[in-house]
Amino acid sequence: MNTGQRLNQPDELLIVKPPILWLIGGSDSGGAAGIQADLRAVSALGGHGCTLITAITAQNSRELHAVFAVTPAQLLAQLRTLAADLPATAIKIGQVPDDSLALTLANWLAEMKSQQHVNKPPLVIWDPVIYSSSGTLLSDLSICAVRTLLKQVDILTPNLAELAWCTQADRIATAVNDPLALAQLQRLRQEFSGDILLKGGHGVDPLNCTDLWCSEGRLHVLSAPRLHGNHQRGTGCTLASAFATTFALGYEKNDAMTLARAYLQQALRLGYPTGAGAGSLGMARWPTNQLDFPRWQTATEPLPEQLKFARLTQPIGLYPVVDDLQWLIRLLPLGVQTIQLRLKNLPLAELERQIQSAVELCRDYQIQLFINDHWQLALKYQAFGVHLGQEDLASADLAAIARQGMRLGISTHGYAEIARVLPLQPSYIALGHIFATQTKQMPSKPQGIARLRDYVQLCSPLPTVAIGGIDLANIQAVVQTGVRGVAVVSAVIGAPHPEKALAQLQPYCHALPLTAGAERDGY
Repeated sequence: MNTGQRLNQPDELLIVKPPILWLIGGSDSGGAAGIQADLRAVSALGGHGCTLITAITAQNSRELHAVFAVTPAQLLAQLRTLAADLPATAIKIGQVPDDSLALTLANWLAEMKSQQHVNKPPLVIWDPVIYSSSGTLLSDLSICAVRTLLKQVDILTPNLAELAWCTQADRIATAVNDPLALAQLQRLRQEFSGDILLKGGHGVDPLNCTDLWCSEGRLHVLSAPRLHGNHQRGTGCTLASAFATTFALGYEKNDAMTLARAYLQQALRLGYPTGAGAGSLGMARWPTNQLDFPRWQTATEPLPEQLKFARLTQPIGLYPVVDDLQWLIRLLPLGVQTIQLRLKNLPLAELERQIQSAVELCRDYQIQLFINDHWQLALKYQAFGVHLGQEDLASADLAAIARQGMRLGISTHGYAEIARVLPLQPSYIALGHIFATQTKQMPSKPQGIARLRDYVQLCSPLPTVAIGGIDLANIQAVVQTGVRGVAVVSAVIGAPHPEKALAQLQPYCHALPLTAGAERDGY
């Protein structure tokens, strides 16, 4: 399955085949880490976990007593048997006790990927478990075996100690962003071409847990409040397995990593004691609480903090997006409450003329006008609001927009971008694209109704706007997700009779409320 559907939706009665994940690692007799933690995360998020055991450990909540590695023949038997009937969408690797098992696994993965009938090889993520929580060695691998296995891995998730181990460094960094860690990370990236999540859970910062996500040439910073407690065994296993599952459900890598980090934060909150020592992470569910989601920043383009954007003054309702001033003249008398002017490829003088006229016109009609992209001109002519895409956030003067009392709407295309903008608390968050659209080239697949419902719940109480491919055939389903506004482009300005199309769509949005507590500060 690659649709992003989940089995824990109470209103979904159809039986859906979950994605299959292979979980390769050691069995924890104490039930807190290893394969046991993997299975909890995969099941909770809607996947089906198949287990391939590399080692049997004798451990409890206080100590690791013994490790019994399986033989290469035993691992191969598990791999071949599963491949014959239960092929994986994603493979998560944890503990690999010795060189013989690492080389066996690497060779099998290489052979599997080379087979012609494998159209899309499964994503392979390795959480290089080297030491137990008590400090006991779990994997005794040579650097040659590590490099051989890394050639078959797509994503690596080391912590600070494992980063030093992978790079043969004699010192362990104390934070993911200190010079020592960055130097080791750079050295690892010279050896490994895949994506890397450098986990900061073992860092010294008492307030925050910060990770670095190096993916597709970009460096992202994910941080969340550090949750202090003694019941935190299995964090690395849980995070990697949660990522593998959400990726297998069809989420883009950045979104899958955001979800995995939120799932882990929730599991940390729910940790519970088992024996006399460190306890287990709790059984989390699909993350929906803003408090669990990480603060997501692009390392080179951090966003400002502690800004306050003005709130909307009336419900958003049906939200036409138009590309010329003449459309405003046609549509404003027809009862719209909010409209967006998206002007492209105009000479500066004409661009400025249209924006100035649009602001004056919408002020006369008491309509919420958002100017797309051109925030400088929106500031100059004191527009009601400005709408920005993700790529514009770093270059726009967000502080000036907030100081002038302008509203800010922001486009998002999934969990990572939502997590990036939630700390800004904009005036609304646009969620898209919901359905296939020909209006513009989109960087991602359509989100669909199920994901839209999740996004709306996550963003609450901020107003949300659905956009992308919405028309008369699907607008009722969109409204039922709880969005506060429905943006339409071609459904109105591309219709044979735009005024008639607007009139047909408006009744679906008349009852959409404005979120509680909105400022009635006038236009």
